[in-house]
Amino acid sequence: MRIISLIASSTEIVCALEMEKFLVGRSHECDFPRTVTSLPVCTAPKFRVAATSAEIDRQVKEILEDALSVYRVDAALLASLEPTHVLTQTQCEVCAVSLRDVEEAVKTFVGSRPQIISLQPNGLADVWTDIERVAQALGISERGRQLVTGLRTRMAEIEHRAQALPERPAVACPTVACIEWIDPLMSSGNWMPDLVRMAGGRNLFGEPDRHSPRLDWSEVLAADPNVILILPCGFDIARTCQELPVLTRRPEWNTLRAVRNNRVYLLDGNHYFNRPGPRLVESLEILAEILHPDTFSFGHEGTGWQKL
Repeated sequence: MRIISLIASSTEIVCALEMEKFLVGRSHECDFPRTVTSLPVCTAPKFRVAATSAEIDRQVKEILEDALSVYRVDAALLASLEPTHVLTQTQCEVCAVSLRDVEEAVKTFVGSRPQIISLQPNGLADVWTDIERVAQALGISERGRQLVTGLRTRMAEIEHRAQALPERPAVACPTVACIEWIDPLMSSGNWMPDLVRMAGGRNLFGEPDRHSPRLDWSEVLAADPNVILILPCGFDIARTCQELPVLTRRPEWNTLRAVRNNRVYLLDGNHYFNRPGPRLVESLEILAEILHPDTFSFGHEGTGWQKL
């Protein structure tokens, strides 16, 4: 078996299924666990990843308007690696290499006829389905079911504890604004609303199982959330800090309740919340200890999140 994973989340799924030894190639974004970074890199972005949020948004839109993929696939390298399985996704052309890209690259193969496994994680339930789909394709269906059961059990325990908190001002269900892109402003959708609910919060923007929507600044001001979570897609905390002035320099920023009460948090979206795989459990842990610090402590502060 020779597996190439072209999405960071699917690489994490393969490793969680204890199949890392069969990985022979990865995408440019696959970096967890650290041991996978020694694998050949089969993709590259067509835009400047170091650009500002607004510039990245503009570049991506221009590429997609021309009906081109946002990423390059090294077809020659894929062919030389002779994979038996290639993992990609159809959830978002901005998030990872698309199915179309992989199919074009596969056409160049001579000897290898890999099975293409395309993941479709629009919501939390889809993540569990995708894990089991990967396990089935790799011939380890029971291991996949066991992994999903374990992950869901861990999340259910957190949800139960959060929902059992007494209704008093100190722990009441806080209203939460999740910022998934800073310029232009976007809120989190897909699995994030469910994670916020499970962590004992009330999500204000974005809907479960649907893509992240644009967000007008006036909506944020009107909602005046108790908590603001900033987790731009693909950005770690340091990268997010570089973009913060776009928000913090707004004249109304300091009037927001979350800002006045020191409840604005920077989250590592790249390694946790934006990857629909096993570490969504850790993502829920991060949310729980942010929203209810007196009840939850998983040790993620300083790595997975920090207070602004």
